[in-house]
Amino acid sequence: MNFEFYNPTKVYFGKGKIEVLKKEIMEGTKVLLTYGFSSIKKNGLYDEIISMLKKLNCEIYELSGIEPNPKLSSVKSGIKICKDKNIELILAVGGGSVIDASKAISIGAKSDADVWDLIIKRETPTDRIPLGAILTLSATGTEMNPNSVITNDENNQKVGFAHRPFTFPVFSILDPTYTISVPRNQTVNGIVDTISHLLEQYFNAGENGELVDRFCESSIRYMMEIAPKLLNDLNNYELREAMMYTSFVGLNGTLSVAGGDWATHEIEHSVSGIFDIPHGVGLAIITPNWMEYVATKKPDKIIKLGKKLFDFEQGGLRDIEFCHKVANKFKEFFKSIGIQTSLKECGITEDSLEILVENTFPINDKIGEYVELVRDDVREILKKSM
Repeated sequence: MNFEFYNPTKVYFGKGKIEVLKKEIMEGTKVLLTYGFSSIKKNGLYDEIISMLKKLNCEIYELSGIEPNPKLSSVKSGIKICKDKNIELILAVGGGSVIDASKAISIGAKSDADVWDLIIKRETPTDRIPLGAILTLSATGTEMNPNSVITNDENNQKVGFAHRPFTFPVFSILDPTYTISVPRNQTVNGIVDTISHLLEQYFNAGENGELVDRFCESSIRYMMEIAPKLLNDLNNYELREAMMYTSFVGLNGTLSVAGGDWATHEIEHSVSGIFDIPHGVGLAIITPNWMEYVATKKPDKIIKLGKKLFDFEQGGLRDIEFCHKVANKFKEFFKSIGIQTSLKECGITEDSLEILVENTFPINDKIGEYVELVRDDVREILKKSM
């Protein structure tokens, strides 16, 4: 392995950690509060935050309605508020979408460049408005990494980016209590997203990354073990805590040191960028079909995963047959937790195939690290996913 590791985000994990806002936010700060829709008002978190900010004599401005697949238009609205009101801190309250949008707002508000040019890395930020996060949905790990994904609602391109160090949150508050009210379908999406992040880093091209592999294997096994328990008991604090910890450890950089594939995410971004389906749904559909396809080119690590994760024995099975068995195991698991496993279940047909292929490559002509994929490869994976 050959890497540089840097993560400046301060994480406060556990019950009652919202109290740290009193020391993280200076009195009189101009704060932009960003959030989604009504959930933080229903569970009382909004009132709790507003009360604390008022006691700090903060000037409070709000950007609500940030979408599940955050849109460029919302980012631009946030940038306008920041510039008009001279915002000094962005406080993102929500899941990955709210925090991702807030990262883009934080760098866009300190740049004269068009924020989309920052997202596609045509331009580079030189500053940011500091960002704090209060997590309400476990899934993406964005609370402790520099990554963000934004959809351009003008051309349906969905692009992931990071600008270190500017897109790291300064601090993040992770209290599992705030995830107890998350409904079943969003919890399922978070489970899939967490597992997918671990798989993406498992399928790396690094050398001597055995410890990374073992972390990923054990974390995936753990998520698959606790998922049905959590879905049968959504109010269980200990299980919410376990999921929150796994999801943020799963993508805070420590498992990325050996690399990662990320082709499944690139393909999914095309699908949800155009059809606006939940990210977790798209990943549940694409992942097993990506696995089956790349097995024809490089089966080694899929075979290893099946043996380590599911205790499968290959016996007389050919490599490709064994890999299909592994992929089907994931598909069965996704079905068991109640998530779609084909694009047709989302109303997506082969009529959209070519636009989905093209939309997978908004910047580069190749994706993937474990196996490099071009348009013809992606076309086959999408066909299998129909």
